[in-house]
Amino acid sequence: MTLDLTGKHLIAGEWVGADQTFKSQPLSAEPRTFSAGTPDLVDRAAEAAEDAFWTYAYSSRETRAAFLEAIAEEIEKRGDAITEIGTEESGLPAGRLQGERGRTTGQLKLFAKHIREGAYLDRRTDPAMPDRPAGPRPELKMIQRPIGPVAVFGASNFPLAFSTAGGDTAAALAAGCPVVVKGHEAHPGTGEIVAQAIHAAIEACGIHPGVFSLVQGGSRAVGERLVTHPLIKAVGFTGSLGAGRALYDLCAQRPEPIPFFGELGSVNPVFAMPEALKARGEAIGTAWVGSLTMGAGQFCTNPGLVFVKDGPEADNFVSAAVDAAKGGDEQVMLTDGIAAAYRSGAEKVSQTEGVKALVGEANASRHASPYILETTGKVFEANEALAEEVFGPLGIVVRVEDDTEMERIARKLHGQLTVTLQMDDGDAPAVGKLVPILERKAGRLLANGFPTGVEVADAMVHGGPYPASTNFGATSVGTLAIRRFLRPVCYQNMPDSVLNPDLQ
Repeated sequence: MTLDLTGKHLIAGEWVGADQTFKSQPLSAEPRTFSAGTPDLVDRAAEAAEDAFWTYAYSSRETRAAFLEAIAEEIEKRGDAITEIGTEESGLPAGRLQGERGRTTGQLKLFAKHIREGAYLDRRTDPAMPDRPAGPRPELKMIQRPIGPVAVFGASNFPLAFSTAGGDTAAALAAGCPVVVKGHEAHPGTGEIVAQAIHAAIEACGIHPGVFSLVQGGSRAVGERLVTHPLIKAVGFTGSLGAGRALYDLCAQRPEPIPFFGELGSVNPVFAMPEALKARGEAIGTAWVGSLTMGAGQFCTNPGLVFVKDGPEADNFVSAAVDAAKGGDEQVMLTDGIAAAYRSGAEKVSQTEGVKALVGEANASRHASPYILETTGKVFEANEALAEEVFGPLGIVVRVEDDTEMERIARKLHGQLTVTLQMDDGDAPAVGKLVPILERKAGRLLANGFPTGVEVADAMVHGGPYPASTNFGATSVGTLAIRRFLRPVCYQNMPDSVLNPDLQ
């Protein structure tokens, strides 16, 4: 399909304009004009979502599965248009967007398969025990039920997989919850094309049009209205710590507080153990920089910290990392604002007392080059700012004195999405002491790899203790993500004639 944009919002099946507008920020093409969201549009979308809930939440699993598959099909039909506008807006290469599109449609299909199987409902039955000596027990049945309309905030760094029809939207729709998406201003055209695909699937499947709305851009008041609207029952968010924490607090302060499933930031530490460095330190250093600079470091799983035991093996690791970083090209960042924030963050960290810049050069405009910095365990422990995310290809090597210092630092780490262990067999005793500490710090522990690349699968956990995410018991990737938008309901002595068919 060819690129055909309206520049409008999709509200319950209608393309709606607004008086206020904003312009996209393409890398090289002319900016495009889009209608800016308003609190009134949020109200209309939320009310339509609540109206849709009464049919969509009670539709069959097969109906919802077929709808998810139809969305995937409609997105693929628009593949060329998505790549065209996506590369224009984000500066990402066509291959990256095509891969991300496949991940997005694959996720929708996986969720369709998962809800067809029905295990996510966690159905439980305790039969009646009328003759129990301690007193009769009633029949009890339990099932997971959808919670209501869900607000989703599109992410800047994933125009497809974490945005309009990304993981949060797919999970909510799979659970039986209508969705109102707040589109990200970094890629409004991409968001609209995907919204067109969802709209086409709604019409093809005969779904209530209020099941999905897209509100583009707008002032902070638009996001605030979305998370405080009384008909919204949960929020999915991927973004910065500052913005996410502000929305989280608004959700908690509502007359009816609601869950805020936010992914707010992570530095994804790597522990490169001595025996692994001795055997393949140079290879690990080169591979680390490859992961660090992938996509200009604009991944939530970017490994921004490496802990090594000081010594010759650490020297070899650092030397290889520096060579790899110097050999890399500057890359385009997603927006001018993200590039400016990266330059500011890199300058702040590199000027910290006790931190040595091994590689680092500020770039103008929207480009970025890697920074490789080095410090000691003592300096790291004394400067909490060194453990904060700098969104971009910036990595800090922390040289520790011994296992005791490494364990002490591990205990002080904030919550993370991932922790990586580079290890050989001889490192097992030391790693065995670290793992109980690290599993309290992260949602995913991995050995002898790097965390960039999050598999969409049943066992995946993409979340972690705060501030990696605001709900440590949830994941935003994988089939377990659906459970965020469900709640258990128990039915006591209820006749089958009035029960949901999934419990009969």
